[in-house]
Amino acid sequence: MDRKMANRKLIRLSQLKSKLATENLEEIDWVTFGVIVKKVTPQSANNGRTFSIWRLNDLRDLNECVSLFLFGEVHKQHWKTDQGTV
Repeated sequence: MDRKMANRKLIRLSQLKSKLATENLEEIDWVTFGVIVKKVTPQSANNGRTFSIWRLNDLRDLNECVSLFLFGEVHKQHWKTDQGTV
């Protein structure tokens, strides 16, 4: 993990909103981790394609969640991922 994180900045999901407001994250090599705390049943978009929505949290502040929308190949490969997975 140390090798993978070398020269990268860890930003907790619960800090993401404030970091987006104060830092230009496009210029930083950063990483975050999250736990799937809720999954919405896959839905169909207006174009007929199916997508998933996950609610992610870092378990530090349960009131701060990030919604992740999965489309296309990402949806196809990961829609069965279990709630509670990191």
